[in-house]
Amino acid sequence: MTESLLQEPMLTGGLDDHWLATRPPNALDSASLAWLEELRADGARRDRRVRELHAHLVRVALREVSRRRGMLGGASGPELEDIAHQAAADAVVSIMEHLDDYRGASKFTTWAYRFVINEVSTKTRRHLWSARRVEFDDYDWERLPDRLTRAPDAQVAQSAQLAALRRAVDNELSPRQRYVFVAVALNEAPIDVVALQLGSTRGAIYKTLFDARAKLRVSLAEAGYPITDAERGS
Repeated sequence: MTESLLQEPMLTGGLDDHWLATRPPNALDSASLAWLEELRADGARRDRRVRELHAHLVRVALREVSRRRGMLGGASGPELEDIAHQAAADAVVSIMEHLDDYRGASKFTTWAYRFVINEVSTKTRRHLWSARRVEFDDYDWERLPDRLTRAPDAQVAQSAQLAALRRAVDNELSPRQRYVFVAVALNEAPIDVVALQLGSTRGAIYKTLFDARAKLRVSLAEAGYPITDAERGS
């Protein structure tokens, strides 16, 4: 229903919490211990291990990018390789920042691979949305009831509410709030993609979206379509 467009998204980080959760340390295998010791070392030992880690992650990223090739549309071989190398480089940075979070629940390389797979996932989403439009035209608004509910009776009852929502989006939101709301709530663009498009941060985009939804709830209530607490959480 319309209220689903005005629900606040759950703020999440780049990695699933269970990947970085604090767990009782296990006895490390010798290979994992070597990785940790040398990545924490100084000078040439550390640099050698970082290069080795990057090479490992590039191979994993290439396999993951290849697996997701169908999602990447017309991306070519060199473009896929570029995504993989960027993902590996960013994963190395994240791993070095989170070394103290490694608890030995799995081999170090298994733990590290999760970072690069997450980076590939993020970059795939960005690639998918990089060329997509943010506009929401008459045809999109007409199709919105079909997306929100398949029940014909509910679609009819929802028409006036959607008309009120559209007027509020056009008249009550600032240009930036309108862009963010249309991109995230209506076009379902990922938050990190919108942040990248606007040269902003995830937190700032969440705040803009929060403020936009608050304005829209007030406007809908004034128009006779209040969103109840129960509906917000539904």
